[in-house]
Amino acid sequence: MKYHLKSSKTNSVVGVHPDGKIVIRDAFVVGLLIILIFCGSQLQGRDLSNSACIRPYSENRHYWQYKGAPVLLLGGSKTDHIFLLEDLKEHLDEIAGVGGNYVRNTMSQREGLDLKPHKRLSNGKFDLDRWNSVYWSRFSNCLKWCKERDIIIQIEVWDRFDYSQDQWKNSPWCPANNINYTSEQTGLANNYPAPPWRDRQPFFHTVAGMSRYRRQYDIIRQYQERFVAKMLSYSLGYGNVLYCMNNETSTPVKWGQYWMKFIKEAAVEKGVEIYVTDMFDDVWKPQSSGKLKQAFGNPQIYPFIDVSQVNSRSFNQGHWVNIMWIMSQGTKHPRPLNNTKIYSGGETTWGSGTPKDGIERFWRNLIAGSASCRFHRPGAGIGLNDTAKSCIKAARKVESLIKFWDIEPRMELLSNRETDEAYLAAQPGKRYVLYFTDGGSVALNLKPYKSKFKLRWVDVRSGDWGDRTAIIGGKTVTIAAPKKGPWVGVIIKE
Repeated sequence: MKYHLKSSKTNSVVGVHPDGKIVIRDAFVVGLLIILIFCGSQLQGRDLSNSACIRPYSENRHYWQYKGAPVLLLGGSKTDHIFLLEDLKEHLDEIAGVGGNYVRNTMSQREGLDLKPHKRLSNGKFDLDRWNSVYWSRFSNCLKWCKERDIIIQIEVWDRFDYSQDQWKNSPWCPANNINYTSEQTGLANNYPAPPWRDRQPFFHTVAGMSRYRRQYDIIRQYQERFVAKMLSYSLGYGNVLYCMNNETSTPVKWGQYWMKFIKEAAVEKGVEIYVTDMFDDVWKPQSSGKLKQAFGNPQIYPFIDVSQVNSRSFNQGHWVNIMWIMSQGTKHPRPLNNTKIYSGGETTWGSGTPKDGIERFWRNLIAGSASCRFHRPGAGIGLNDTAKSCIKAARKVESLIKFWDIEPRMELLSNRETDEAYLAAQPGKRYVLYFTDGGSVALNLKPYKSKFKLRWVDVRSGDWGDRTAIIGGKTVTIAAPKKGPWVGVIIKE
């Protein structure tokens, strides 16, 4: 039975029954009813208590814990909409095999017509009231297989690139492509040629109270809620899931906050503890990002923050300055800061940087205290190529000796350092992690500690152990990288 939009003054869904009676349905109630009735999927795979699920680490809330133990999230993959891969199982094994435990999963709308979330009819159009079982079975398998490998999956609900330009022309949501509504009913056009960052698409303004909201957008939001509820009918059954509302959004924050509230309320209804956030486009210039400032000021709304965009358009020492500024904003209300995208695919006009930049960003993020680091997919990143694998393996070797949540940036302990030469995190007197971007030497202040220390090198290019040596404290010690290239020195008190 179809409902057609009539009017709305609130966040309720308002429809007209074919017999003429007005039907008003609260948006949240609709979402929950959809989960319970329409979707037909029960919460699967949830054999963990909330305390064992992914959540901020109780001893250091800048990091995550999973199954009750602290965990550093590292990853890289060959695509972002990972659940639609034909060889997903093998790729997850490849990720886990090098120490990866973190994937990004956009709920993609841009794949071939047979891999859209909605059912395509024999006439070529989509029915938004019916689902494509292939799309959702792949999503279900992805959740299950990630859980089996202790891989944390960060879901991005909406990706603005799926709803503009060429992608919109093939989208089920485009009025010309479905049987459920028209442009006249919804206000949606059949073409949005402007780049997504310009935020010209009404699809992202369907929430009452937004400045560009119109009543006719309610019918769009009804289907949006139905889509998110369908997603939750699978994902709320798993304790290895984080939720990010958008990919690098430039839309006002009210849009993302609506979906964060929608998802959190659905989780509460199921007795599930989950963590939600958003990813803002302008974080590449963090000091002037009003959205980032707002997120830091509202820890209850943003219990973690994805700061991925700091890994584009900033380089060398400037990248470190931006990271440390972001970190400084989180000291009042500590929470994990995730980097689900580290750009590095090659020189671009917008500043993705080179593979060398990607390696450096990865390690600066780790030294600064980031909760997660993942190489962006090929095209804008290096994905899970050999360089990415070596970085992840090297980080796990460091972690086998020193846990990153036990140290913090201590650059003041270095001297005789050239710009961007080396970066240090430490628990002074006990443990130090020293990263060289491209060889070199620096002086490390060990004057207060008249102890013996062990120095073990890790070759970032190969992910292998290097030489080891002894250091005598009680003085300032010069430490030189074994040779040119990226190296990490792990220094531990005997």
